[in-house]
Amino acid sequence: MRKLIILVLILLVILFGISAVSKFIPQLNVSQTPPIAENKVRVVTEESVTIEGVKKVGPSVVTITEEVPQQSPLSFGPFFIRGEDSRGPSSIGSGFVVTSDGFVVTNKHVVSDTGVKYEVVTSSDKKYSVKQIYRDSLNDIAIIKIDPAENIGNKLIPVEMGNSDKLEVGQFVIAIGTALGQFRNTVTTGVVSGLGRGITAGSEFEGYIEKLDNVIQTSAAINPGNSGGPLVNS
Repeated sequence: MRKLIILVLILLVILFGISAVSKFIPQLNVSQTPPIAENKVRVVTEESVTIEGVKKVGPSVVTITEEVPQQSPLSFGPFFIRGEDSRGPSSIGSGFVVTSDGFVVTNKHVVSDTGVKYEVVTSSDKKYSVKQIYRDSLNDIAIIKIDPAENIGNKLIPVEMGNSDKLEVGQFVIAIGTALGQFRNTVTTGVVSGLGRGITAGSEFEGYIEKLDNVIQTSAAINPGNSGGPLVNS
């Protein structure tokens, strides 16, 4: 009888020990499990969106120049007569790189003159001669081709194209271009003021009148020289 009691006590101790260990093991496993990473919430502002957008797209924006006559004075005794014996670059518009092999998008009216030579100047001040121009016969769009090999070591950075069908009125936008033909990579901001607008571009005094349909209206300041530059959403 005494042996039976001792055996039962031993069994109880064993069972109790196993039970205690089994309760303790899950706690060890839980404590060793790495904590779940907290969801990081990023707070953005209009300022931060503008800065990041310009850093991303700015290097892709180019200035388009043309060779125009520069008048230089010719001296004849006490008199000076204006001549046209030298040529120099004149900034006329903007554009943006769309492929790394040298395709640039701009407005057709920026490169409408077929009798002049055009040049592309990047934001890093690298210059490329325009090899070919493809003009849209119906819309104010042109694609120009430059040769990246003209500046070995300088990489052309294409933009990431968006989808204008997804735009909404009131959406924040950034315009980048060569304002007034001399201030490269000028940044202005605004909103999408309207979609699907129809406008008449140019005038009789400028030598052409063109009706454009389905254009985007924006409150971002657009100055002469901005033509051809990108309009970027957030």
